[in-house]
Amino acid sequence: MSAASRGECDIAPVHLVDAASGVYNKHLLTSGLALLPGWRRMQGFVFRPGDARFESRSAEAALQAALADPAILMVNRNAGSGTRVLIDNLLRGAKPPGYANQPRSHNAVAAAIAQRRADWGVAIAPVASLYGLGFLPIAPEHYDFLLVEARRRRPAVQAFIEVLRDGATRDRIRALGMEPAAQDSI
Repeated sequence: MSAASRGECDIAPVHLVDAASGVYNKHLLTSGLALLPGWRRMQGFVFRPGDARFESRSAEAALQAALADPAILMVNRNAGSGTRVLIDNLLRGAKPPGYANQPRSHNAVAAAIAQRRADWGVAIAPVASLYGLGFLPIAPEHYDFLLVEARRRRPAVQAFIEVLRDGATRDRIRALGMEPAAQDSI
């Protein structure tokens, strides 16, 4: 994002929610930047299968059950990540045990839970599936791209846009457990 704002790249991936509005990525637009929609990926609570605090519950009920149990250990995400903004909005100031454990990726969250170093966290659905973990949906995350408008006509940029529109690419995104953005918005 910063590199795009400084004109140091053609395209930069972004997936940051505006904490005030709940809208993804649009708050990052400045003069000379455009937003290329990419795909949506579902974020949710990740836990080991069979955990009654999460299984067959709504996201809100699961969160309340987790916060009410002092023996349950959370794995957080790093400050500044879109997932961390979501988590902090959900927690409304609460800092459950494990809150200070802040890995930098969805994979690291899932690995901590799968390895029993934590009981729950927030990650994307494909990662939960990869680790054989339970998943309780919370909200879709918008994974988009900032485009430096002055570079839109570059052949590599045009090729990137065409790949985002390509049917085979869109099928592959779906196969990974995500949903491509509406084709007419690209």
